[in-house]
Amino acid sequence: MSMAPEHAPRMARLSLAQRLAPWMPVLLVPILIVLGAVAIPNTSSWLTLTVSGLAMGMMIFLMASGLTLVFGLMDVINFGHGAFVSVGAFVGVSVLLMLGGMTGAPSLALNLAAMLLAVIGAMLATGAMGWAFEKVIVQPVYGHHLKQILVTMGGLIVVEQLIIVLWGPEEIYISRPEALKGAITFAGAALEKYRLVAVGFGLVVFAVMRWTLRRTKIGLIVRAGVENGEMVQALGYRLRLVFVGVFIAGSALAGLGGVMWGLYQEVVTAHMGNQAMILIFIVVIIGGLGSVEGCFIGALLVGLMQNYVAFLEPKVALISNIGLMVAILMWRPMGMIPVVKAK
Repeated sequence: MSMAPEHAPRMARLSLAQRLAPWMPVLLVPILIVLGAVAIPNTSSWLTLTVSGLAMGMMIFLMASGLTLVFGLMDVINFGHGAFVSVGAFVGVSVLLMLGGMTGAPSLALNLAAMLLAVIGAMLATGAMGWAFEKVIVQPVYGHHLKQILVTMGGLIVVEQLIIVLWGPEEIYISRPEALKGAITFAGAALEKYRLVAVGFGLVVFAVMRWTLRRTKIGLIVRAGVENGEMVQALGYRLRLVFVGVFIAGSALAGLGGVMWGLYQEVVTAHMGNQAMILIFIVVIIGGLGSVEGCFIGALLVGLMQNYVAFLEPKVALISNIGLMVAILMWRPMGMIPVVKAK
């Protein structure tokens, strides 16, 4: 009887590329910032564009984060999401116009308080609108993607016309609160005060959303519902109520994003939400359906890419984000940090 050959198992050593692969989506943002610094040798211009891109990305994230949850958990293609952005902007602007004494005062505390009240009003309005939208328009077409596209597009058109009826057909121009006008100088670069506030606002919202999804029971149910809704229902949880709650939260976040986007552009129109939907869908797709982290990273990439390319080659800026989406989908067809398996 022959002896079994001696065998000493050895652990395979992962290559550098394999170790970095899980972190690559996160590393894309600093890589893009470094590439921007190389392409734009003027440090002050690069710094201004970087802060502007981060601020733009934060506002796109606020508008897109609710949609990615609705996509991921409910499998609903909601082309009417832009309606909540527009309504949030108009409600927020209306509140700010009523608080002219607070927004016109040269006090940062009063200005931020006015913005907070405007955001709360917009989120309450769009949250209630989201509840009605889901019950009347979305609920009858669960599981039918083509019908969802058609009815939500119809809902978007109806809401846009209602905005025109309530607020009129003209654009509404809005000035930023007094203490948030102008810019501060840092390292020779002019950094707009409002954009710095927008960056901080976006970081706070992202941190709260991530904490809610990762550290709370409702977040656990939402994440489990994304992975396996049938199992969650079998455990006795009323996933239908979770669906409604997620849709309301997503609509409220769109309203919040609408207020920030309106102040960013300093003008609001009935069609502004519809116009922003291209960027919102790009962010949701490249981030990965259902992924808040992917949506956050994707929004920063889109904001930075838009600003860098617009500075270097304005004519290419219109297609730069489409090119970014194509490149990322060729690398990771389901997005950078996908949560939902292909349906």
